Amino acid sequence: MNKKKETIMTVALTLSLLPETFAICRLEPGTPLHDLQKGGSFFSITSTMDELSVVCPVDSIPSTEIKADRDWSCFKLHGPFPFDLVGILNSVTAPLAEAKVGIFAISTYDTDYVLVKQELLESAIAALRKAGHTVYTD
Repeated sequence: MNKKKETIMTVALTLSLLPETFAICRLEPGTPLHDLQKGGSFFSITSTMDELSVVCPVDSIPSTEIKADRDWSCFKLHGPFPFDLVGILNSVTAPLAEAKVGIFAISTYDTDYVLVKQELLESAIAALRKAGHTVYTD
C-alpha cells in the first residue's frame, strides 16, 4: 500500500498585536446585543443554535453579569489569504502550542485572528518570532 505523506506548509507571516484588551463572552442564543458597544479594532459575533459568542474589547461589556473570560490579547494575521492556502493557522498555532500557549482563533473572509491570554503574551511573541514570524506590537 502506497501512502502519500502530506506536508503541512509553514509560512513566515506578519502579525500585528491589536491595542485593546479583549473578552470572550457567552450569551444565550437570540440575546439582543444592543447593550454591547461595538467598536475598537476588533469585534466578532458568532451565533449558533447553542450559544451566542462575542469577542470584544473588555470596555465594551456593559455589566459584570455577562459571562466573560477577560484579559485576552489579539494578534491579527496580515492577509488576505486565499481559501485554498493550507497551513496558515498551523504556522501560528504550532509554535504557540510548543510554547504551551493556549489560543482562541477566529477567521474572517480576509484573514485570521489569534487571541492569547495576557499573562502569556510575552511567551507568545517570543515563540512566534522564534518561528520566523514578524510581530508588530505598536
